[in-house]
Amino acid sequence: MKTAINLRSVDLNLLVFFDALMSERHVTRAADKVAISQPAMSNALSRLRVVFKDELFVRTAQGMEPTPRALELGEHVQAILQQTTRLLTSNAQFDPSHTERQFTVRMSDLVGILILPRLMSKLRNGAPGVSLDTVHLSPEQTIEALETDRLDVAVSMELHHTSAIRSETLFKDRMVCVLGAGHPLSKGTFGLKQFLSYSHLRVSMSPTDIRFVDSVLAAKGLQRKIALNVTHWLLVAQILQETDLVAVMSERAAERVKGDGVVIRPLPFSTPSISWRLYWHRRYEHSRAHQWLRQQFHEAAQPLSENT
Repeated sequence: MKTAINLRSVDLNLLVFFDALMSERHVTRAADKVAISQPAMSNALSRLRVVFKDELFVRTAQGMEPTPRALELGEHVQAILQQTTRLLTSNAQFDPSHTERQFTVRMSDLVGILILPRLMSKLRNGAPGVSLDTVHLSPEQTIEALETDRLDVAVSMELHHTSAIRSETLFKDRMVCVLGAGHPLSKGTFGLKQFLSYSHLRVSMSPTDIRFVDSVLAAKGLQRKIALNVTHWLLVAQILQETDLVAVMSERAAERVKGDGVVIRPLPFSTPSISWRLYWHRRYEHSRAHQWLRQQFHEAAQPLSENT
């Protein structure tokens, strides 16, 4: 039978010290990070070991290595501290020009190319204390992270989610065929049979991330021959220049990364237009800070909307 911990007997500052130890893996550096003395941090580690009944950190030649229990706790503690910071931050007094705050955003390198340069320019000019931590997650992980408050917002397409998640369209797009400049299909038009006769490069984060091409082909009883699956879009152009592989990607992103060695051609079959959308959890629907953040994304994406 598990024994419940009396929270009134636990100093919650210990979670701050634990998080510092996890990030620094060194007692003195962790102490400096949270502005306490090295003996005080050592004492905090001793108390943490008692609370969690585990060594948590073991001394090695490389520094303090976390135990499996510490690794298990790490993500949860970070989420608790992030939620506590948000709870204690006055939403009514939110001022982007003076706030010191980090937002966590899900986006791929593909959408980062399209939005981040303009977005970061806006933040540096109007909110210099705001920072972004971007992560690239699969569709399933993205929804879970939004629901568990590990993400502030996500930029993606057609995510399946519950009513707890809100979304708005940022801009429209379509899928196109991308080829090396020397590819036999790089000039003129070609048919579906030719398209499927070559091996393909596919970008996906999970086995279910086949929403925009493979699912359309599957409805016709067809499928591509996938020679290479990668998780990063910025690899596409370089690989296509060196191979006869065929890829399908966002037209807007393809225009940004194609360079001299890659050409863009229409797909030899019809696919629905796609919408890049901004997703967030309804818990932040009326948060001034989150409303401001979402507005920054919309303004950064405005030129893309105008060129639809």
